[in-house]
Amino acid sequence: MADIFDEVEEDLRAERMKRLLARYGGLLLGVMLLVVAGVAGLQGWRWWEARSAAQVAERYLAVNKAAAEPGADGKAAATEFAGIAAEAPAGYRTLARLRAAALMAEAGERAGALAQWEEVARDGAAEGIYRDLANVMWGLHSLQEGDPAAIEARLAPLAEGAWKSSVQEIRALAAMRRGETEEARRLLTALVADATAPQGLRDRAGKLLAGLGS
Repeated sequence: MADIFDEVEEDLRAERMKRLLARYGGLLLGVMLLVVAGVAGLQGWRWWEARSAAQVAERYLAVNKAAAEPGADGKAAATEFAGIAAEAPAGYRTLARLRAAALMAEAGERAGALAQWEEVARDGAAEGIYRDLANVMWGLHSLQEGDPAAIEARLAPLAEGAWKSSVQEIRALAAMRRGETEEARRLLTALVADATAPQGLRDRAGKLLAGLGS
């Protein structure tokens, strides 16, 4: 008897399923097609994004290599990097903007470079380490005409971060601008002795010390 009841129940379930499919089958099929289309679209987007990023990387590296060649046109390279920044995904966009600013500064376009660094420093979408670097570069190139005290105050939060050695170099240069030779000598001496500082920066600090007569 149990088998008969099971068969009847199964028949009833099958009949209910038929009615449900007849009533909602089109809707269910549509939902399934939307899901499939969504997955396919996501995969397609990821493929397109990866392909675009690879193309940007190739272009970035090509322009960077050309800019490093002897006699390269820095202004033209800066324009190229600005073009990359306008189209690139977030990571390369920030790198291209920083590179463009550096080349502008080398080409004597100080105002444009400072404006670019300022933009990156205030860009909440950029990674923190790049915003900090933009602040450091802005501070270094602002010393020529800017207020040393204001520059030091702006860079003070970075004195213990990844760019602490660069910040210390800027503090030493600011002290030299104010005529505070002993303070500059103290900062530079500490920088030369700092084994964690980049070698190039330590070498520059040594040359500055030598210029101060130490």
